[in-house]
Order: sequence, then structure tokens, then C-alpha cells
Amino acid sequence: MNSNNPPSASGNSSSATDAADMPKIGFWRRSNLGQDVLLPIGVFILLLIVWEAAVQIFTIPVYLLPAPSVIWTDSIALAGPIGEHTLATLRTVVLGFIISIVISLPLAVFMTSSPVISSAIYPLLVLTQSIPKVALAPILVVMLGANELPRLVITFLVTFFPLVIAIAIGLMSVPAELLELGRSFKASKFQELYRIRLPYAVPFIFSGLKVAIALAVVGAVVGEFVNADKGLGYLIITATAFFKTPVAFGALILLSIMGIVLFQVVVIIERIFFPWSAASQETAIA
Repeated sequence: MNSNNPPSASGNSSSATDAADMPKIGFWRRSNLGQDVLLPIGVFILLLIVWEAAVQIFTIPVYLLPAPSVIWTDSIALAGPIGEHTLATLRTVVLGFIISIVISLPLAVFMTSSPVISSAIYPLLVLTQSIPKVALAPILVVMLGANELPRLVITFLVTFFPLVIAIAIGLMSVPAELLELGRSFKASKFQELYRIRLPYAVPFIFSGLKVAIALAVVGAVVGEFVNADKGLGYLIITATAFFKTPVAFGALILLSIMGIVLFQVVVIIERIFFPWSAASQETAIA
């Protein structure tokens, strides 16, 4: 009998409220788009305008601080060589980043398998980070030769530490209730790692990946400063040696763009394959 009754007033009011909130949701999405995309672009354009005006008003010499228009003109004139240098640096960054992932994940799993192992390995990891990479690079060139390998090692050393720490923290942050639930179902150590610890650690892993990909650009440039015959770091060294400051600024801007693009690639991969992880991070930030 009750099934034939019309919907209650509260149900109607709830539906009406949901329908009324839909335009608000679209509004907030547009607002987030403006805040996340349009606002940074507007600030960047304003910075370029102020930069250009300051150089023109105070007649700053080109070799000290070139105007954005001069940087653009000189960089476009050398678009071919600059493109080759960019690809060389990108190759070093990506390869070093991939090597750091391949080594960091099993190393973090190994560290979290036992407190004794963690206590033995962790000081060595800290030791690798306490050594200045600029001081280490010439030694690596002597040991490994004047090739790409020292640059890859430097990139790896810069990137793997935050990645290992982030993965290890994620693996150790699993609630005890989840682990007890897995053990009640007779889960093996591998099943516990694969089905409980790794899925729970995904947000931590991607936080480490975002830090690591930004540091990979820094590591590649440090390696190119010491040993390279191509790359944006090498271009900066040679350009400043001949007082071609606009070209050096152009290479510096390309390095910044490369870091931003690679960072966003990691963000997009997380949102496509692990949307729940991206949503949890956005909620935490909000």
C-alpha cells in the first residue's frame, strides 16, 4: 500500500536542492579552472611585462639582464641547436628518473621488511644525500669516463632519496586494522604487500614521484655542468662564457618549462590510472 503513495515532500525538496546545486558545482569547477590555470598565466604575463619595462626604463645592459623580447629573438635564431640540447637534457632526465623508480621501489620494500634492515640502510641513504653532487660529479667522470653514465648517476642520486622515503612511509602507514584483516584471511607476505600495502601507499608514491621528477631536471643540469658536449646545462655554460646571456636565459626558461611539463605528466598519470589517489590528495590540500 505504501509503495503507491506519492513521493514525500522531503524527497521532492531534496531533489530540488540537488538540482539547484548543479549550477553551483559547474561554477566552482570554472572557478577552480581560473584559479589553477588562468591566474598563474596572468601573473606570468604580468611579470614579463614588468621585466620588459624595467629593462627598457633603466637601460640595463643585455649581458646583465636581457629583456624577454631579446631572449625570445636570440633563442628563435638558434632554434635548431637549442632543440638538440633540449632533447639531450630530456633524455638524461627521463632515463635517470626511470632508473630511480626501478631501484627505489624494491629498496623501499626491502627497508620496510625489517626494522634491523631499515636501521642499517637508512644512514647510508642519508650519507649519499649529504655529499654535494657538484663535488661528486668530477670524481664520477674520472671513475666512469667522459660519457653519459656520470650524468645518469648524478640524476639518480638526486632523485632516488625522496622517492625511497616516500614509498617507505607509505608502506609503513597502513592501518593495523587492514593488516589484521589480511592476516585473518591467511594472506601471505606477498599478498599483503601487493593487495594492501602498495595500494595504500599509492598517494605517497606519487608525492615522491612529483618531487623526484622536479629534482631530476636539477640533477641532469648539474651533470651537464661538469661533463657534457650537449644539453641545456652545457648550453648555459658555453653561452655565459661568450656573454650570450639571452641564450643562457632561454635555456634556463626551457629547463623550467621542462620541469613543469614533466611534473604535470606525473599528475595526469595519477589522475588517469589512480583517480582516487589524486582525489584524496586534492581533498587533503583543500
